[in-house]
Amino acid sequence: MIKRKYPEQPIVGVGGIIFQDESVLLVKRGGDPAAGQWSIPGGVVDTGETLSDAVVREVREETNIQVEPLALVKILDRIFRDKENRVSYHYVLVDFLCRYTGGEVYPGTDALDARFIPLQDLASWDVIPVTREVIYQASHLHKNSPNWDSTCGVGRVYDVL
Repeated sequence: MIKRKYPEQPIVGVGGIIFQDESVLLVKRGGDPAAGQWSIPGGVVDTGETLSDAVVREVREETNIQVEPLALVKILDRIFRDKENRVSYHYVLVDFLCRYTGGEVYPGTDALDARFIPLQDLASWDVIPVTREVIYQASHLHKNSPNWDSTCGVGRVYDVL
């Protein structure tokens, strides 16, 4: 079992950014860190699991929907410090633009809620600035990329990494 609080090293996590028309799928976090905040669905990568498989599994566990990862959007650190300035949580997050492929949205595992939020209303929700930035980057990528097919997306991104 990974020691999440006061970890000995950063923990790798994934997030799936899924759009439906002009809305993005968000979950309300049920546990620490960031309990009660709205965020991109995702979680920790299991040992032996690819990033692509992890994002598919985590999105399904938190929202009940099936997705297909299309492209890497951003890699970022989420570091939380306690009152003594010690690192209480440290995640390296790999966020992917994903295509919805099936299922009906409802919250699962540690999510208190899951729903599509209109992009135009995102600033009025309890979503931290870095998450909003990643969502807007994914929206730009989604709107300004060619039709997604087998010649682009995750496999090609991994080749670069």
